[in-house]
Amino acid sequence: MFSLVVVLGVAGGCSRGAASPASSTPPAGTTITNCGRTVSVTTAPQRALTLEQNATEILLSLGLSDRMIGTSYQTDPVLPELTAAYDAVPKLADLYPNREAVLQARPDFVYSTFTSAYATDAAGPRAELADLKIPAYLSRFACEDPTTGEKAVTFDGILAEITEIAGVFGVDGKGAEIVAAQRARLDAVKGAGTDTTEVLWYYSGTTTPYVAGPNGLPAAISTHLGVRNTYGDASQTWPAGNWEQIAQRDPDVIVLADLTRGGDGDSAAAKAEFLRTNPVTAQLDAVRNNRLVTVSGSSMDPSIRSVTAVEQVATALKEFGK
Repeated sequence: MFSLVVVLGVAGGCSRGAASPASSTPPAGTTITNCGRTVSVTTAPQRALTLEQNATEILLSLGLSDRMIGTSYQTDPVLPELTAAYDAVPKLADLYPNREAVLQARPDFVYSTFTSAYATDAAGPRAELADLKIPAYLSRFACEDPTTGEKAVTFDGILAEITEIAGVFGVDGKGAEIVAAQRARLDAVKGAGTDTTEVLWYYSGTTTPYVAGPNGLPAAISTHLGVRNTYGDASQTWPAGNWEQIAQRDPDVIVLADLTRGGDGDSAAAKAEFLRTNPVTAQLDAVRNNRLVTVSGSSMDPSIRSVTAVEQVATALKEFGK
């Protein structure tokens, strides 16, 4: 009978030296198809700009801090082993930088794992950046046109993205090292749960709770661990739930997203307190038996932290006997 709060650990394949300058032989030129667009670099980027934390941590984990001229949109504390490297890279904006700030930074490669980073009031559309000879990469899980990307998040897709980014920067060896380490960690916890265990992934909101449905990272974790996603039958990846329906479904375990940027009301601690004091949610089996797990908000999206989130939930399921 306890509440398990797990702090995010080391990203797969990372060590104390992971964020040091990467040794590589820059490719003569690389052209890839990314979300339906051709992205070309004439040589390995030397002035990369990341538009949010998950992209930032991928580049830092590949040892590319010396080739980064800016970061932006930090949503969680940076992974401890990447902190020194992160602090050495200028922060361009608290949220997304606007187009003017991007152009002033003179990047030779821009990377985001969210479509919203390329909005007209943010960095600007990728097509416009391409017209200015600035290659702009977008995660395959967030393509502007969904038909050009992945329909659902998979761990194979996440690792393929890390491999592709490593290739663009000419650090294929480091990419392979990270991917191999993450695959080994995934294999170690595969099927750690039971198919009778229902897990609710609670992302944000109290009056209207936003939860994880199919096709996102939580769904991929659920499948990998062999448990059932309470909202796996939803029509959206992040549907709006309601507490009465959640009470009827009565999940066995609840995973809480710790959204530090969302303020105290969206922290995992605040969510747990709400669940315990709200008359409807206080009766949930998972709440009464303190089967709550905390993960960082960014780990509920495809990232280098995704494997850590799998391990966190696997550990909790074992402790809970689920």
